Amino acid sequence: MRYRTDANEAFVRWRTVAPSRDAQTWRPSEGSRLSTQNHLIELLAREDRRRLLAICEPVDLVLGQVVYEPARPARHVYFPLNSFISLVAMLAGSPGVEVGMVGREGMLGSQLALGVRATPLRAVVQGSGGALRAGTVAFRRELARNLTLQRTLDRYIAVVLVQLTTSAVCLRFHQIGPRLARWLLMSQDRADADTFCITHEFLAYMLGVRRAGVTAAATKLHRAGLIEYRRGVLTVLDRSGLEAAACPCYALDRRAYSERLR
Repeated sequence: MRYRTDANEAFVRWRTVAPSRDAQTWRPSEGSRLSTQNHLIELLAREDRRRLLAICEPVDLVLGQVVYEPARPARHVYFPLNSFISLVAMLAGSPGVEVGMVGREGMLGSQLALGVRATPLRAVVQGSGGALRAGTVAFRRELARNLTLQRTLDRYIAVVLVQLTTSAVCLRFHQIGPRLARWLLMSQDRADADTFCITHEFLAYMLGVRRAGVTAAATKLHRAGLIEYRRGVLTVLDRSGLEAAACPCYALDRRAYSERLR
């Protein structure tokens, strides 16, 4: 199953263009700073971290790359460093809709901790960059003997469940504008930039709405001085204002992470 051609083009046309010196990629609490490491790996004790890193290899993830397909067994798990990945729910006859996002705050493939190799979601690289990758066989072997890793992933899976649940409620009850603000904040948290190259087509596919709705919502945020959008380039101008404009789901996601993974 593949996205329609225009959806693929929307992915390809989105890229980071201007990293911000003060950019933060994950904000589980105020004052969290950009790190060169994956946060889940940082939570492990030194020896546990060393053993996990020993089975990992660095890889580059490319914008628009499909990492997981629904119902297909995973061959690798991924710990993003400065890349991030969209989790897209697919339905026959539709291009899909994003229900989650994974960056350096987490990992892709956490379902292996439950003894499940496949995922019902498509995983598509939303922000290109580096990641650490481990084969599923080696990862499951390490997971079986690493109690700290097991406990960390158990807590992370709880966070993912909150994110998926929140996304379902958000899609059903919240308007496009607040959802767009939430999506921009989630992306900014995981990217090294306040400025992105992005199209309204891409946003429409991620939010599961018509392009006209995204255009109207983005225009409103622009007029409020929260973002600037010119010829496919979007810049977050007022982060605090964007947080105020976002639906409560963004704060719920942050709180779920900070409460379970400190």
